[in-house]
Amino acid sequence: MSRRVTMADVAREAGVSQMTVSRVVNEKGDISEATSLRIREVIQRLGYRPSGVARSLATKRTGTLGLVVPDNSNPCFSAIARGAEHVAYQEGYSIFLCNTEEETDRELAVIRSLEEKGVDGTILCSSRLGEDDLRRAISYIPCLVLVNRRLEQEGIGFVVIDDERSGRIATRHLLDAGHRAIAMLAGPINSYAGQQRTRGYRAAMQAAGLKPEDGWVLNCPPRIEGSMQATRELLSAHSELTALVCYNDLVAIGALKACAEMSLSVPDEIAVVGHDDIPLSELVTPALTTCRVSQYEMGSQAVQLLLKHIGGCETECHEVIFQSELIVRASAP
Repeated sequence: MSRRVTMADVAREAGVSQMTVSRVVNEKGDISEATSLRIREVIQRLGYRPSGVARSLATKRTGTLGLVVPDNSNPCFSAIARGAEHVAYQEGYSIFLCNTEEETDRELAVIRSLEEKGVDGTILCSSRLGEDDLRRAISYIPCLVLVNRRLEQEGIGFVVIDDERSGRIATRHLLDAGHRAIAMLAGPINSYAGQQRTRGYRAAMQAAGLKPEDGWVLNCPPRIEGSMQATRELLSAHSELTALVCYNDLVAIGALKACAEMSLSVPDEIAVVGHDDIPLSELVTPALTTCRVSQYEMGSQAVQLLLKHIGGCETECHEVIFQSELIVRASAP
């Protein structure tokens, strides 16, 4: 096995000190152009690769970022991860992707783990932690961007959807189609996005002079299986319902499956609207009416915002807000 080329090898071949090589490698300046070119030629010829550990000690940075998601099997979060990794790679960073399985204890553990690894910054997606736990958990993170979550605290960046508006436009679409008995499958009770979308739903109902009946708003797991059970419970208890606004597309797809099992025709007997416009939403039968947001772009914007914070930006790079677009398909024409 060949020996790894060291900085000492480069310095000896170039006829300079190791300190001079280090300054060229870490772009510290104060080196003549001729010397710098000679050292870089030797580096290329010998195939020298700087030690990541040594570089992190010199620069006080590790070149790594943390990305925490509740469920990496959810197409929304996998799209966020792809967008984030694309920008991170372009900027010379690597990403540690951590999945919490929707568990708050696991979320706390991975945040601590990323802190111990010395990541330069962290993106925390759709945190399920309560506000006090979240504040404590992030207190030692040097740079942080929250996605799909807000927290009134200085020095934090936000990439969010105008979720209240999403809830309003989904509900208003159903109201405009003549529906009056509209329910909300609101997702996890500790989801900030779910809370905001439910606010939008209630606001649209109120604007139409309607008040949701008790039991028309139901929290549910953000997965297909969990929403199937919630839909069965909801429609069995409230036969008057003619439409459902769903927390996300997976919940909406679960609702479609439950309606099929209950021999309820969609959209003739029950109309269904989702959120996110994941690829599966136009492949199911009937194709899903939904609120479209580019999760990939949210991921890329989150990394760009985080890198600005790492670079020292503060008030002028506080937040990015995405607006959803209603995509009308067969489940709620």
